[in-house]
Amino acid sequence: MKTNSAAQGALTGLRGMRDINILRLFILPTISLLVVINIFPLFWSAFLSFTRYSVYEGGSPVWIGIDNYIKILSEEYYWRQFTMTALYVIIVVTAELLIGFLLAFLLNQKFKAKSVYITMLAIPMMMSPALVGVLWKLIYNPNWGVLNWALGLGELDWISDPKVNLYGIMIVDVWMWTPFMMLLSVAGLSAIPQYLYEAAEIDRASGWFKFIHITLPICAPLLLIAVLFRSIEAFKTFDIAMGITGVGATSPQLLSLRLYEKAFYRWDTGLSSAIAYVLLFIVIGVSSIFIRYLTKLRQ
Repeated sequence: MKTNSAAQGALTGLRGMRDINILRLFILPTISLLVVINIFPLFWSAFLSFTRYSVYEGGSPVWIGIDNYIKILSEEYYWRQFTMTALYVIIVVTAELLIGFLLAFLLNQKFKAKSVYITMLAIPMMMSPALVGVLWKLIYNPNWGVLNWALGLGELDWISDPKVNLYGIMIVDVWMWTPFMMLLSVAGLSAIPQYLYEAAEIDRASGWFKFIHITLPICAPLLLIAVLFRSIEAFKTFDIAMGITGVGATSPQLLSLRLYEKAFYRWDTGLSSAIAYVLLFIVIGVSSIFIRYLTKLRQ
């Protein structure tokens, strides 16, 4: 008996040692990698946002306090970018929500090859945003692009004309991400119990009444989550815009493009870090508003 107890104790200790070795072998390197890749750059860029520094010129960062943030929040140039970015987010997310929900409402019927149609409509969101930007740049080309030829628009410059190119990026964003709204809307509509509609039909409720009092309230939390995700991504839109217009004087006044221009064209690392954190604070503020309304809807 003593021998068996000793053997069991040895096995338990060996298993404990094995667990510790597994922890050291797999988990600790992963945590270290995450710290190096994510956490350290986050704090380092936060520090640089309070300095005057250029990674291209080198040297040591010069502490200037909140001067970068004062410059960003006091100059009309940056406020124009904030306004343009907010307008962009409102337009594209609203269009994606309306079109996506309409498509989901049409697809929420029983017909043959339904899954095939859903898969085909979801193809744009499966593509790389950078690839989508380059593809639509070819379509938008004012000289031989297929869009102007198909619509009879002549040589309308969707790429270099500042009055037009922002709308071109909006069209591509809606084309690419409407399927995301559609899929979440399909999931929400599929989760509605049919007996609610049957009870409403017995009471001779109109289609509009069923939509307002059954469909919309049940789908609202899922739709709000979809709007939250898309709003966050729309604020950070870069790949599509970079692929279509690039960065320059004629590119749209989107905050992400101007951030890239400051960071990698003008090499103003301190100021660009401050712009990045202002954008981060905006996204956090918008997210907190959506989460608060989502909590109320669930209650």
